[in-house]
Amino acid sequence: MLLFTAFLALSPAEAAPTSRADWEAAGHRAVEASPAPAPGAVVLYGGTVMTATGAVHSPGYVVWRDGRIEAVGAGEAPEVEGAHRIDVTGHFVTPGLIDTHSHLGVYPSPDARAHQDGNEATTPVTPDVWAEHSLWPQDPGFQRALAGGVTSLQVLPGSANLVGGRGFVVHLVPTRGSRAMRFPGAPDTLKMACGENPKRVYGDGGGPSTRMGNIAGQREAFLDAREWLDDVERYEVDHAEWVDKKAKADAAETKKEKAANPQPGDEPLPPDRDLAKETLAGVLKGEILPQVHCYRADDMLSFLQIADEMGFSVRSFHHALEAYKIADVLAERSVSVSTWADWWGFKLESFDGIEANLGMVQAAGGRAIVHSDSEVGIQRLNQEAGKARRAALEAGIAVTDDDVLRWLTANPAWALGIDAEVGTLEAGKRADVVVWTGQPFSVYAQARYVFVDGGLRWNLDDPDTWSDWSLGQGVQP
Repeated sequence: MLLFTAFLALSPAEAAPTSRADWEAAGHRAVEASPAPAPGAVVLYGGTVMTATGAVHSPGYVVWRDGRIEAVGAGEAPEVEGAHRIDVTGHFVTPGLIDTHSHLGVYPSPDARAHQDGNEATTPVTPDVWAEHSLWPQDPGFQRALAGGVTSLQVLPGSANLVGGRGFVVHLVPTRGSRAMRFPGAPDTLKMACGENPKRVYGDGGGPSTRMGNIAGQREAFLDAREWLDDVERYEVDHAEWVDKKAKADAAETKKEKAANPQPGDEPLPPDRDLAKETLAGVLKGEILPQVHCYRADDMLSFLQIADEMGFSVRSFHHALEAYKIADVLAERSVSVSTWADWWGFKLESFDGIEANLGMVQAAGGRAIVHSDSEVGIQRLNQEAGKARRAALEAGIAVTDDDVLRWLTANPAWALGIDAEVGTLEAGKRADVVVWTGQPFSVYAQARYVFVDGGLRWNLDDPDTWSDWSLGQGVQP
């Protein structure tokens, strides 16, 4: 059993090329070392390998070493010296599933007020807060997500606020602290919200109370951030000039050289740090990926106007039940749609949802994504994708197995900025791999084995693979 003490001896992970170093240089170093990829080589063979690249190998194989995929192909698997070989004949192999919208850890189980740390609902604009600092790594929901084939997920603040704070991408390996759970090198994200939620939460407490108030609040926040960023960029130019002038002055030796290169005076001082503006400036610079809770088509179009005015791109609209009405616009602008298969009608702005939404986004050339926003739904994302596919077919929209798999893997990886690392089964990528008992979109399919960074994290047949997330629960996830 993966006892808590086992994690005390985990060695630091190898630094990912450039991205890990950049990530740590930006101040994201964990006090606790991030878990290392599983050492050694593994060969899966004999199953149907769905790569999410358009290629399906039946039978096929996947080979990885030290947490990185080395080979994917059709037919007989190669002999790899020292490798652990696993016969998965009759099974289906896919990339690990990725959920773009989760509140696991910030609204963990058990559901109690003491655990409700997802909404900083004290003022409508809170870009200074980070979901990472609310996340409880021992939420048993993480293990239940793993049992459903999920290997990575985005943990977001709630949707009470116009600007709710930073989200982050979690890699499903148990750790003691939230920062060590971060997917190495993944960019931060920013949660924002349109429509009814901010009106409901703040309408009787100083506003906003209308949709126009929502937009005004978001525009004002970005305008303030732009002004602060201009000051930062001006300081950077002035400071660089000052350093250059001082270097020349210090190097001057002759009287003539000193006269031509006088000391430049006092060193310029940077603007004061502002945590809220730093986050919004990250969006303006393209370093933080905007994730926007928005149901109605007109709200999405209004928010795109803010993005155009401020000069940034929306990475994904979440929930987006009316995305089908503007699917062409979203596809043209490379805005992904993170939504459910069939949730609708639970509030007025969700009444125009249709089950063919994902299929219509796909047909328009957009990036369709199945998300959960649920500690229950995350356990069956594969079934949700199957439901959405059926609705698309009934609407006359042809979608392939590969299309539907990408709704769960490659497209969410892109939305979270981790598509160079995961989302497809390709040489060089992380060995986040799921072995299913049957066709993945069937209600009868279960995840038999789930590997994260090449290490076995879930085994349907062996309860001893349960982690600390499930210890003391008394039931199988």
